[in-house]
Amino acid sequence: SVVQIETASGLGSGIVFDGKGDIVTNAHVVGTDRSFKVTLSNGKIYSGTLVGTFPANDLAVVKISANGLRPATFAKSSGLEVGDIVLAVGNPLGFRSSVTQGIVSALGRTVSEGNGATLPNTIQTSAAINPGNSGGALVDCEGKLVGVPTAGATVPSPPGESGGGSIGLGFAIPVDLAKSIADEIIATGRVTHAFF
Repeated sequence: SVVQIETASGLGSGIVFDGKGDIVTNAHVVGTDRSFKVTLSNGKIYSGTLVGTFPANDLAVVKISANGLRPATFAKSSGLEVGDIVLAVGNPLGFRSSVTQGIVSALGRTVSEGNGATLPNTIQTSAAINPGNSGGALVDCEGKLVGVPTAGATVPSPPGESGGGSIGLGFAIPVDLAKSIADEIIATGRVTHAFF
């Protein structure tokens, strides 16, 4: 249910939301692009188009035309507790279908992203979230979606070395919130009010 999304400027992840080809991802993954290359976990590649985006909560929906899609199974993020084991599934640094494990470290965190968005009520996790994980899946031990990874804290690289990596401090948008926003984008192409 986790896909790779390629834009004009980089790679990210997405989640198959339904059987009609709707893919949920982060708004910062799609950026200002309106068309994308979407690669399923089986390696099949499809053209994707933007349905809508809501930068205030860093979510977007992309549509592909494909048969036999396997939508994610949703849990209730409201049932999460600190200490729960979670897995982050995505395409970090372009390594397709990678999985990292961690715990729910905290709930209800407010996180400021580099693009100016401030996200309320995020899930903090120790599962490694690296560039490319954004828009992917944070799942529980049953493989049910509990959140959408959106940001990972990094430390600067030492002089002469390239890019800082994950330090086990990542954040995800709770699935209850992500689902509400995605439903509205799919229904109307836009979001008419902010979610918290």
